[in-house]
Amino acid sequence: MWELSEDKIHFQMFPKPPSLPVKAEWATEVSLSSCRQSAGGGGHRLFCRNRNFRHKIKMDSSAQSNKGNHNRRPKDAQNKPHVPPQKDAYARLLSQHRSSKFNSYLEQFARNTLSLDEDSSDFSPSSVKSKTGESSLSLYMEKLSCGNEPPENEVIPGVSEKLRKGQRRDTTTSQDGDIESGEELMALNESKKPQKQHKKNKDVVSNEDGPQAPNKEGIIQQESEKTKKSKKKSPAKQKEDQKNMIKHEAEAHMSPKSQKLQPNKVASSPADKKKNRGNETKKQVFEPYMSLEEVSHGLKRGELIQGQLRINPKKYHDAFISCPDDGRDLFLDGIVARNRALNGDIVAVQVLPRDQWKVVRSDSDCEGAYESDTSRKRTGKNVNQQLNRPEEIAHGQFSDDELQRTAKVVYIVEKKHSRAASGFLRFLPDKTFAMFSPTDHRVPRINVPLSACPQDFSSRPEDYANTLFICRIVDWPADNNFAQGLLAKSLGQAGEIEPETEGILIEYEVDFSDFTNEVLDCLPKNLPWIIPPEEMERRRDLRKQCIFTIDPATARDLDDALSCKLLPDGNYEVGVHIADVTYFMEEGNALDLMASERATSVYLVQKVVPMLPRLLCEELCSLNPLTDRLTFSVIWKLTPEGKILSEWFGRSVIRSCIKLSYDHAQSMIEAPEKLFTAEELPLFDPEHPIDEIHQAVLHLHAIAKNLRNQRFSGGALRLDQLKLSFTLDKESMMPQGCYVYQYRDSNKLVEEFMLLANIATAHHIHRHFPELALLRCHPPPKAKLVLHLQEVCKTLGIDMDFSSAGALQKTLNATVGNDQYSAARKEVLTHLCSRPLQMAQYFCSGLKRDEQQYKHYALNVPLYTHFTSPIRRYADVIVHRLLAASLDCGPMLGRVSSEVQKQAEHCNDKKTAAKRVHELSTELFFGVFVKECGPLESEAMVMGVLDQAFDVLVLRYGVQKRIYPKQINGVEAFFKRNVGKTLELTLIWKRENPNEAPVQQVISIFTRVDVQLVTDRATLKYSAELKRPSTEGS
Repeated sequence: MWELSEDKIHFQMFPKPPSLPVKAEWATEVSLSSCRQSAGGGGHRLFCRNRNFRHKIKMDSSAQSNKGNHNRRPKDAQNKPHVPPQKDAYARLLSQHRSSKFNSYLEQFARNTLSLDEDSSDFSPSSVKSKTGESSLSLYMEKLSCGNEPPENEVIPGVSEKLRKGQRRDTTTSQDGDIESGEELMALNESKKPQKQHKKNKDVVSNEDGPQAPNKEGIIQQESEKTKKSKKKSPAKQKEDQKNMIKHEAEAHMSPKSQKLQPNKVASSPADKKKNRGNETKKQVFEPYMSLEEVSHGLKRGELIQGQLRINPKKYHDAFISCPDDGRDLFLDGIVARNRALNGDIVAVQVLPRDQWKVVRSDSDCEGAYESDTSRKRTGKNVNQQLNRPEEIAHGQFSDDELQRTAKVVYIVEKKHSRAASGFLRFLPDKTFAMFSPTDHRVPRINVPLSACPQDFSSRPEDYANTLFICRIVDWPADNNFAQGLLAKSLGQAGEIEPETEGILIEYEVDFSDFTNEVLDCLPKNLPWIIPPEEMERRRDLRKQCIFTIDPATARDLDDALSCKLLPDGNYEVGVHIADVTYFMEEGNALDLMASERATSVYLVQKVVPMLPRLLCEELCSLNPLTDRLTFSVIWKLTPEGKILSEWFGRSVIRSCIKLSYDHAQSMIEAPEKLFTAEELPLFDPEHPIDEIHQAVLHLHAIAKNLRNQRFSGGALRLDQLKLSFTLDKESMMPQGCYVYQYRDSNKLVEEFMLLANIATAHHIHRHFPELALLRCHPPPKAKLVLHLQEVCKTLGIDMDFSSAGALQKTLNATVGNDQYSAARKEVLTHLCSRPLQMAQYFCSGLKRDEQQYKHYALNVPLYTHFTSPIRRYADVIVHRLLAASLDCGPMLGRVSSEVQKQAEHCNDKKTAAKRVHELSTELFFGVFVKECGPLESEAMVMGVLDQAFDVLVLRYGVQKRIYPKQINGVEAFFKRNVGKTLELTLIWKRENPNEAPVQQVISIFTRVDVQLVTDRATLKYSAELKRPSTEGS
C-alpha cells in the first residue's frame, strides 16, 4: 500500500519475510520535488511489489541540490562513456506496479500542475525548473534511468530473470480475473501494441532490456537545443511550455506500456491532443483471420489443424486443442493466441515455430492446471521466455518429450460458445460505457454502452453492485482488448439459487422457455388419451405380463421397464420395454424440430428442463403404473448364465404393475426370503402379487450379476466417479442435507439390461442401415498420455497395466488395498486413469469407413448406441425410427448420412453442456449447504500435486477442491521437489510453541489430510482450508 501527500509518494510495503537480511528496507519515502532521499547514510532502496515479485532500485545516496545536478549534467554526459540505451526505470516501475491509485495520482498531479499560480514558491516538479529548462521530475527519471540502475549483468537478489530483463506480463486482466480501474481499461485499449505471436516471442529474446529508451546523447543534444530556444522566448511563454511539458511527461509515464520518449513533441492543449488522437488509427491487438479459402487449403495441406478450443477454467490464460496424431495437446498461450475464440469453439490453428514451443517440466505444465503468475515464471513458458536462449531448441537441447507444441488461432470455423455470460456491471467514471465482468473468467470483459444499461445505473451504480446480469457479446473488434456487448437480462441478486441457476442455463444455451402453441398443437387433444384400437392390433400385447419400472424415487419421466418370466425349460424370458416416443412425434413437425434442437433433458438439483413437453414425458409416454402405454420392446430368451438364445424386436403395449424405486429393489435383493407387505411398497396391480414381483427382481439380479461378470472378464472398464446428492425441502427446494450417492446392486441390475438392449439395437440397425445407423463410439486413450501415466504410477509404487480396458480394470481393483481408505485411494486412482481417456461420441456409420473406429473402448464392444431413453435423449429418437423402419412398422428415416452426422454432433454438444450444467448446479447447492451448515470438517485425500497447489478429494462429501499453500493460515513456507514424474510439496507450519521445532507436512498423491470447507457468503463459492496436522501426523 502507499499513501499520497502534496509532493511525496509514501510506499508502505508488505512485512519483511524472515528469510531476508535485516538490512533490507520495506518502506521508503521519495520526494518528487527535490529528488532528495530520506536521512541516513549509505543510500537506501525503493521496493515495488507487483503480485509475487518485487523490484528494487538502488538510489544514489549523495543528496544534491537541483541546481547542482543541472550544472554538472552536461559535463558528466561528456565524460561518461557511451552505454547501451536502457529502459526508463521510472516507467518500468510504473508498469510493474500498475495500480489505479498510482495512475490516478499522476493524472491529478498533471492537472494540478497546469493550475498552479505563477507566484508559487513551492519547491515541486511543477514550479522548479533549471537553467536547461528541465523539470525536477524529468531529472528524477533521468537519474533513475541513467546513473542509478545496476549494471546490465548484475543479478539483483529477489528479482526474477524475466523482471530483470524488463519483460512484462501480457494480459489485460489480473490474476483473479479482474481489472484494476476504468483508467486502465482506456489505457489498454489505446496503448496495446499489435504484435503477432511469433514476433512477440522474438522480441523477448532480442530486446533483453524491454522496449528500448531513446539514445541518451540524442536526448541531451535535443534538450540543449531546446534550452537555447527557450532563452529567446518570453517568460510567460516559457512558463506555458514548462507546464505543457510536465503534463506530457506525467501522461507518458501513466501508460501501462512503456513508451519511447519524444522530447521534441509537446501537446500544447487538451483540444489539440484530442484532435491528434482522432487522426490516429487504432492499433491492432489481434491478427486478422485467414480467408475461408486459405483455411481450406491449409487444412488440406496439413499446414493448419482444426479442433475444439478448451480453455482452462482454473488458469484461463491457457488453452488447448487436441492433437490429431493422439500426441500431446497443442498449447495456446494467452488471449492474443486465441484470437477472440471462446471455449468450445471449433477453430483452425497454426503451429508456431519450434523455438516458441513450451518446455514441459511436469504433467501439470502440459495441462495448464494451475493459476499462478509465479508458476508461469518457473515452468510452463515457451522456450524463449523461459531460457531466453532459443538456440538451445535449434541445437536439440530439448527432446520432443520435453516440448509441447504451441499454436495460434487463425480462423473460427464454428462458434460453439453461446457468447453469453452472467456477471456484474461496473461503472467507469467519465466513460460512455460500463464494464461487464463475467463470473466465468474464460469469457472476456465486455464494454456495454451506458445507453444499454439500466436508466439509473450512472447515477446510482452502487444499487447494482450485487445484481447478476446476462450479457451477450455482439462484436469483438481486432483493435480492442475487450469485446462489445449488450445486456440481455437482469437475473436478480447474486448468491440466490434461482438467479444463479438461470444464469447457468443461459450461459450454456439451455432452452428453458415454455413450449410454443405450435409445438403443443402436435400433441393429442382428447384427454385422457386412450390407445386407438387399430394401433392395438398392430402391436404385441404384453399388458398381462409382470412388467415394472425401477427408477429414482423422484423420477417422473419413466421411459424404461423390465420383465422376467421363468420358462418351463429353466431359461428365462427377459424383456426391456422402452417408451414409444416416436408414435407421438412425427418426423419434421414442430415438436420434432424443437426436440432435435434441445437434444437432451437437462437435470438440475431442484428441477428438470425437459426435452419434450411435460404432457408427453410425464404422462403420454411415461410408463406410469396401472396405465396402458405404447412401447418398443426387446425380448430375449436367456440362460441363467445370461447367454442369449433368441431375440425379438417389436412395437408393443404394456401395463406396468408397480413403480419401484432403487431403494425398493435393493431391499428385495438384500432380503430374498422376506415377505414384503403392501404397506412397504407403492401401489401395485393385484393381478401380480408382491411375491411374483419380488421373484422377478431376484431373477433379474441373478442374471445381471452373470452378465456383469462376463462383461468385465471380457475386457470392460468402469471408472466410477463419486456423485453428490441432496435432500431438499419440499416447499422451498433448499438443501436440507447432502450425501454421496451409493451405486448399489439395484442400479447395476438396471444398467446391465439397458446395456444389453443398447448393444443389441446397435447391431440390428447397423445390419439393416450400414450407411445411416446412429451409433456411439468411445475412442481409446491417447497413447502418449497413457505412457506418461504409467510412469507416474510407477513413481507411486503402483504397477498399472494399460494394455487394454480390461487389464486396466483388473489392476485398478487389485492395487487399492482393503482398508478404510481403499475406496478413497480407488477414487484418486480412478481420477488419474481418467485423464488420458477421451469422450464418447455419437456418429453416423456412413461417415466412418474404418469399423475399428466404431468400437466402444470402455464397454469393449464393437457396436453401441443409445436406445433406452427417448424421452430425454434425441439420439434415441433417431435410433427408434431406424429400428421401426427396419421392422417395417414405421416410415423410412427422412435423413441422409450427412444430416444424421450433423444431428449426432449437435447431440454431442448438448450432452456435454447438460453434464456441465448439472455439475454447476450441484456446486451451487453445495455452496448453499456449506453457507447454511458450515464450516464443514472432513478427511480428504490428495489427488494431485502442482508447483504451488494441490487437489484433494473431500471424502465425506465427494467433492474435489484445490488448496494453495501460500493462502493457508499458519504455513510460513513451503517448497517442492520432483519425485520421478510426480511432485511433492513440503509445508512448514509456524511454531505453536517457541521451544518446539517447526512442523513439516509432506503433501503427495494419496496423502491423507484434514480439511474444513468454508464459504464466501456473498457468492456461494466455497473453498477447502487445510487444517494443521497433529504432532503424531507430522
